[in-house]
This record gives sequence, C-alpha cells and structure tokens, in this order.
Amino acid sequence: MPPSSDTGAAPAADPAPSAESTAVLPADVDLHARPAALFVRTALGFRARIEVAAGEREADAKSLLSVLALGAKAGTPLRLRAEGEDAPRALDALGRCIAGLTE
Repeated sequence: MPPSSDTGAAPAADPAPSAESTAVLPADVDLHARPAALFVRTALGFRARIEVAAGEREADAKSLLSVLALGAKAGTPLRLRAEGEDAPRALDALGRCIAGLTE
C-alpha cells in the first residue's frame, strides 16, 4: 500500500471575507450622539467585525462610546473596515447611513 499523504491536519479554513471603504460625513453633520447612534445601530445589524477610523483614531463601529470618542466633525473622511461573511453588505449599508445623516 502506498504511503498516505494525509497528515491528519484539518484543511485550512478560508479566511473571512473582508472589505474596506471610505465615506465622508456630510458637511453639516458632526458624529455626535444622534448620528452616532444611528451609525452604531446600522453596524449592529451585521455579524461582521467592523471598525471605523477618523484621522489617527480607530473605533469599534458597534460601540457607541468608541464611535463618539472619534470626535469626527462635519466633512471628515471615515475609513471603514469589516471582516466576516457579510462584510461587503455591512460597508454598503454604513456608507448609505453616513451619506444620509442629518442634524
């Protein structure tokens, strides 16, 4: 019988899908309590791990306090990064959420 090439190790799992995008806060909206809550509520609708960054600061997009701590002001570019099976859908939804924020 020829030697087996099976090492008994489990096959490597496919890495979780990831996605990145950038969205700009509307010119008349700071990311304070009400807009941040809407953003976080949108992020919570997805299983993906989602991070948002403004300047040098990064935050868990599912944590209201972390998002508020970014201190993002009107017109600030926000970098979005997500990992997980629904990462692309999450970033699409968050991009639409940011574009639609109002005071």
